[in-house]
Amino acid sequence: MSAGSGPPRIAVIPVRSGVLPSGAQETIAEAGGAALLAGSGTAEAAAALAVDAASVATAEIGEPAFGGWAAALAPLLAPYRAILLPASPDGRDLAPRLAAVMDRPLLAGATEYRDDEVRLARYGGLILDHVTADGPVVVTLQPGVRGTEPRTRDLPAPEPAAVKIPDGHDAAVLAVSPPDPGTMDLAESKRIMAGGAGLRGPGDFRLLARVAAAIGASMGATRVVADQGWVAHERYIGTTGVAVDPDLYIALGISGAIQHVTGLGAPRHVVSVNTDPSCPMMAMADLALVTDAPGLLEALARRLGIEPDAGAGEPEPAGARGQEASHG
Repeated sequence: MSAGSGPPRIAVIPVRSGVLPSGAQETIAEAGGAALLAGSGTAEAAAALAVDAASVATAEIGEPAFGGWAAALAPLLAPYRAILLPASPDGRDLAPRLAAVMDRPLLAGATEYRDDEVRLARYGGLILDHVTADGPVVVTLQPGVRGTEPRTRDLPAPEPAAVKIPDGHDAAVLAVSPPDPGTMDLAESKRIMAGGAGLRGPGDFRLLARVAAAIGASMGATRVVADQGWVAHERYIGTTGVAVDPDLYIALGISGAIQHVTGLGAPRHVVSVNTDPSCPMMAMADLALVTDAPGLLEALARRLGIEPDAGAGEPEPAGARGQEASHG
């Protein structure tokens, strides 16, 4: 497997039932096009790659058992100076085990890897730390921070890799429960309903969370909303918040400031609800609705059989709407 230019590097992508995790395409691009897909349904996942790849190997080793995976994959990965994984839930589970088995440092939460120079996000993205790797490393790359170019050539034929999990090396997986959209990692959510300062206060966000749950979506927010304390900070999408890449993004009362949209990745479908038809988020939208966001939220809630609680419509703190333009 070729690792492209610079120090040899490879992307290791955990796969469940043929589904690529969030950040997989970006990680392969950051690794120079060399990829190892490990898990179940790896051939199907390889066919779904949308970025140029210099080489693709597949290791069909079943459902997640990350300690065993690390032991099985380590000999195959030994020649590579840098092993990159997406910072998806499975990537974050596998990476430290690989680092331990291979006796390498783990550089977690990277936003960039270039020829041994690594940029790491710290303190929720408030600080970017620059590190020089002076030896072999394992790196996790945050989804949504890099972006990718569309594939320009046919994918190489996947090369099956002969790997086997050592007997008795890991716990058995008895069941896999689907994630709760209301509590799952926002970076992994494929449907997101997000609110900005166009909503009126904490009551509207409690209602937004209920409506989002009813349609199988996760709730997101802008920075000004998190700073006001209306939602938990882990719900904030943006440059210094969570980077997402959903299939569907519904923006209620969000103007689309640059600090927010840089955290959106490349949503397949965008719906924007705003009274300002010329704001950036409306220009990004596949469907733009020029109307009052709180009113539409309440109407949608009632259509879904959800009655707004007594706290909905609480007045917003003074100045919140003005901050939206600068914080997104």
